[in-house]
Amino acid sequence: MPLHDTVHTVTERIRQRSAPTRGAYLQQLEFQARRDRGADRLGCANVAHAFAGMPGNDKLRVVVQKAPNIGIVTAYNDMLSAHAPLQHYPDLIKDEVRKRGATAQVAGGVPAMCDGVTQGTPGMELSLFSRDVIAMATAVALSHDVFDGALMLGVCDKIVPGLLVGALQFGHLPTVFVPAGPMTSGLSNSAKAKVREQAAQGLVGRGELLEAEMAAYHSPGTCTFYGTANSNQMMLEAMGLHVPGTAFVNPGQALRQELTREAARTVLGDKGASCPPIGRVVDERAIVNAMVTLLATGGSTNHLIHWVAVARAAGLVIDWDDFSALSAVVPLLARVYPNGSADVNQFQAAGGPGYVIRELLDAGLMHEDVLTVRPGGIREYTREPQGTADQQLHWADIGASRDDSVLRPAAEPFSATGGLKLLSGNLGRSVIKVSAVPPDRHVVQAPARVFASQGELQQAFQAGELDRDVVCVVRWQGPQANGMPELHKLTPPLAVLQGKGYKVALVTDGRMSGASGKVPAAIHASPEAHAGGPLALVRDGDVIRLDAVAGTLDVLVDAVEWQARTPATVPPGLLQDNTRGWGRELFAGMRRNALSAEEGACTWL
Repeated sequence: MPLHDTVHTVTERIRQRSAPTRGAYLQQLEFQARRDRGADRLGCANVAHAFAGMPGNDKLRVVVQKAPNIGIVTAYNDMLSAHAPLQHYPDLIKDEVRKRGATAQVAGGVPAMCDGVTQGTPGMELSLFSRDVIAMATAVALSHDVFDGALMLGVCDKIVPGLLVGALQFGHLPTVFVPAGPMTSGLSNSAKAKVREQAAQGLVGRGELLEAEMAAYHSPGTCTFYGTANSNQMMLEAMGLHVPGTAFVNPGQALRQELTREAARTVLGDKGASCPPIGRVVDERAIVNAMVTLLATGGSTNHLIHWVAVARAAGLVIDWDDFSALSAVVPLLARVYPNGSADVNQFQAAGGPGYVIRELLDAGLMHEDVLTVRPGGIREYTREPQGTADQQLHWADIGASRDDSVLRPAAEPFSATGGLKLLSGNLGRSVIKVSAVPPDRHVVQAPARVFASQGELQQAFQAGELDRDVVCVVRWQGPQANGMPELHKLTPPLAVLQGKGYKVALVTDGRMSGASGKVPAAIHASPEAHAGGPLALVRDGDVIRLDAVAGTLDVLVDAVEWQARTPATVPPGLLQDNTRGWGRELFAGMRRNALSAEEGACTWL
C-alpha cells in the first residue's frame, strides 16, 4: 500500500525543518561510534575502576577477550507496581549474556515516581520535570562510556520518555527497551470511575472508595487503563525499540521472562544481524510512526509534550500542527479505557499492538522502510510472541480482531479520525482528547468561572457553585508556574456536573492525566498564563466557546475590550505555596528554564 499523502507530507516537513539539528546530531553520533571500544580507549586506572566489581570471569571476557559489555539502566523501585517486577531483571540479563560470551553491568538507576500516588499532592509538581531528571540520570549512567549496547528498564509515564531522551545522547549504542507488562485485571476501570464520582458527591465514604481503588490497583504490573504508561509501550512497539509484542504480557509469566532474555539476545545482535544504534532507529519516520499509533489508539495527551522532547533529543523538531494533520487522517482503531470500557489486557487479547501496527501498515499510514532493533524490520511487530514447553519463543500471525468492540480494522474504524485535536483562537493554542468525549459534548459554550488552583475548583464544586453550564478555567498551572502538574482530581467532580446534564468544559495551562477524557478539556494552553498567555485575561462570566469540531477555542469578548484588558497577576502567595516544601525548591531552575508545553516543556535546550 503506498504511503498516505498526509503521512508523507508531515514526515517530509519534519525532515526539512529538522535538517540542521538532525545533521548535527548524526555528526556527533558518528564521532562517538568511530572511537575504540571503552576498555581499549580508557586509561588503565579508568578500566580498573570500571570493572573492579565484576566477577573474575567477566573481567577476563570484557578486558582480555574483548567481549561486548552491555549497560543496564534501571528504573526499578517497588513504589511503582509497574516497576516492581524489574527487581530481578539484571540478574536474568547477566545470566543470558554470559551464555553468549558477553558481560553486563547495571550502569545506574534512575528515579521513578508514581503519579497515582502523587495526584493532587505537592509531589505532583515534581512530576513533569522528573522526566528531565531521568534523562540526566540516564546520561550519568551511560557516561561511564564502557558499553557496547544498552538495555533500558522502565515502563511508566515520565520514565520511558526520560530514558529515551537520555539514551539518545548516546545514539551510537544499540539500545533495547525492556518492559514488565500490565497487572492482571481487577475492578473494571468504569466501575472504579463510578465509585469516584459517587465519592465526589458524598454518596459513598472513604472506606468504600478505598476498597474500590485497592481492587483496581492490586498487584505488580502497570495500571490497566490506557494512560501515559501504556501509551508509552504502544509507541515503543511502533518505533521498533522493543522485542516484538513484549509490551502487554503480564508479569510472572514464563513468556515474560523469556522475552526479557530475548531483549538481551537482541541487543547483542543474536539474530544474525547487528542491532543498529538507537540514534539511527529513531529518525523522523520512527517518530511519525509513534505519533500515528498514539492517535489510532486514543492514547495519552501527555505525549504531545513528551514526544516533542524525545524527537528533539534526536535532533528532530515536531509540533502540534504535525499531530493535528496526522489526526485528521488516522482512524481510531481501538476502544480502551478511558475511550472505551476495555482494559489493556482485553486490548492485548483482542490483538494488541501487533494488530494495530499491521492495520496501519496495510493502510499506508505507517512507514515500513524503517530500522528496528530486529533484523526483520517493523513487520516483525505485527506478530505476537508465544512460548513453547521448552521455553522456545516463536511469533505467530494475529489474524482478525478477536473482539471488534475493542479493536477494528482500518477499513471499519470506530472513527475516521484520531483521538486528538488541536485548538487555536484568542485563548492561544491547546489540545483536546476527543476520543473519549461524547460527540454531543464536542462543542461547549458557557460562562467562565476562573480558578487559581484545582483546590479552588473542588471547593466551589462542594459548595454547589458549579451546578450550571460552565467552562472552568484553571490557570497558573504551566511549566514555568508550578511545574505543570496533572489535574486528574478534577475529573470526578466535572464528570458529575456533566452527568447532571450541564454543559461543562475545562480550560487550563496544566495537564490532565493520560486516563482523562470523559469531560471536554482544552489543556496545555500555550503560552501559559504565567508567561503572559491569554488565560491571564479571562474573567468570571466571560463566555468561552470550545469547538472541537472546528478546532477553535475563543473567549467571546469584544476585540477592543479584550486588547485593553490588564492581565491578572498570580494571587499573593500562590506560587510560593506551590513551589516550597516537598523538594520543590530544588526544581526552581527547571521552572525558570522550561520551554512551553508545545516545545516539550524541555529544561535542557
